[in-house]
Order: sequence, then C-alpha cells, then structure tokens
Amino acid sequence: MINKSKRHEDAVRTNEPIAERIHKLLAQSGYGSRREIEKAILDHKVLVNNQIAKIGQLITPSDKIIFNGKSVYLNNDNNLPRVLIYHKPEGEIVSENDPGGRTTVFQSLPRIKKGKWMSIGRLDFNTSGLLIFTSYGELANRLMHPKYEVEREYSVRILGELSEDQIKEFKAGIEVEGGKAKFESIYFEGGDGANKWYRVVLKEGRNREVRKMFEYFDLTVSRLIRVRFGIVILPSHLKRGMHTELTQAEVTRLLQKHDIEPNDFNKPQLSNQRKRNKRI
Repeated sequence: MINKSKRHEDAVRTNEPIAERIHKLLAQSGYGSRREIEKAILDHKVLVNNQIAKIGQLITPSDKIIFNGKSVYLNNDNNLPRVLIYHKPEGEIVSENDPGGRTTVFQSLPRIKKGKWMSIGRLDFNTSGLLIFTSYGELANRLMHPKYEVEREYSVRILGELSEDQIKEFKAGIEVEGGKAKFESIYFEGGDGANKWYRVVLKEGRNREVRKMFEYFDLTVSRLIRVRFGIVILPSHLKRGMHTELTQAEVTRLLQKHDIEPNDFNKPQLSNQRKRNKRI
C-alpha cells in the first residue's frame, strides 16, 4: 500500500505493543459495539491470524485480524492518526450525505472513535480507484494543497488513440478552462480495437481535469481509475467497495514523507483549516 522505495523504507521504532482483549480493541477501532463484536465472534466472523477468534482472546495490533471478511487495522496508538484506503467503485459519490439518495463512499467506512474521516481529494461519480481517508487534517492538507505538488496516477481508457504530437503537447502543457494543465508522464498501456489504455501522472487535482484534458483533443474517457496518490498505491488485491487501513509503520512513513512529525498529531490543530477537496 505504501511505495517502499529506499528513501521511504525507514520507520520509527515503537514500544512493544500491549495485549488487549479482542472485543475492546475492535470497539476502539470503530468496528462496532462490544456486544456486536462478541456476537460476530460467536458467529465465527472474526479470525485472528487465520484462526477463529474466541471471546476474551488477547491480541495486539501486530496480529492479522479479519472481521466480516475484511482485513482490519487495530488502532490503539493515539499518537498516530488513522489512514484508510478505499477502492471506490463507479456509481458512488464522495460526500457524507446525498439529497438524491445515491450511495456515498462514507457508508462503506468503519466507525471512528476519535474525530471523523476526511477524504483526501475526491473522485467523481463515474471515476473509480484509490481514495484516501484520514482522521488528521494536517495530513489531508499536505496531500491536497497544490503547493506540495503531490502526484496522482491514473489508468485511463479512451475511445481512440493519441498521436506522438498529442503526447508531447500533454507533457508540455495545454490550456484547459483558462489554466495550464500537463501530465508529468504519460505512456501507452495497451488495448485492442477502438479502446486504448494510457497511464498518466499529474500533480494537481482540479475538477474533472483528466477528462477535460483528453476532451481538448476531442477524445472521450470511458474509464478512469486512480491507482496512486503520492506514495500510497491501490493494492491489487483490494476489491471495489472494500477498504483497508495503513499499519502504524506505513502511517509513520507517510507522515515523514510529508514532513510531519508523528508526535504532532496530538498537538492542538487550527480550527480554520480549509478543506481542499477537488474533483477529478
């Protein structure tokens, strides 16, 4: 889930984790009330290290837990924010509520005990792929603010094919709705018949930017999938509509990559932080 290049591979050492009862840690991590979790255990819906869990079993955050068929992350370290990645399917909106009654991505997220989930950027209704959520506003700001130039990578299917000159124009920059937009990189992925796939990288997240860039050449995007945001990648095993959380080591690497000290999480936060959620 985290791109482990050499410069990102060092992690901060943590103290030896303390064992806690399974229902307590799952409840603290937002997976239901203790009574609900105990019922799930009795129904054999909870696994610990691939073994059926038992009521009162002692576990630590290093144990591999499966709850209702999903991998879970046990958050008992209040010194680190929670970071969740979600494989958004097409047909969901990135909003907590929708007056039209459409399905929202927040309906699929686990409950959170401290703070609330904040989406890092948005994907429009017809776009799928990687969405990142966090409980820490400063991390969201570092990932979304244009001045930090965090890369977003997409797999794009279009009806038609780009010429070499068009690819060069994309890399040099084109005018889209009064502003300059460009791909840091773009290459052909493949495709049979009229549909072709391209992999593109850009450093901003303006409203429907990828689609509008291809429209500049009268090309229609028929599929758009975000596969990476900064050093966070969409796991190949994570199915659409499923989520998983970064481990403490992965969260630490992510914070360090964006020049945030892990201990800063518990410091008072500015109440007037602006939300910078942009649609792609």
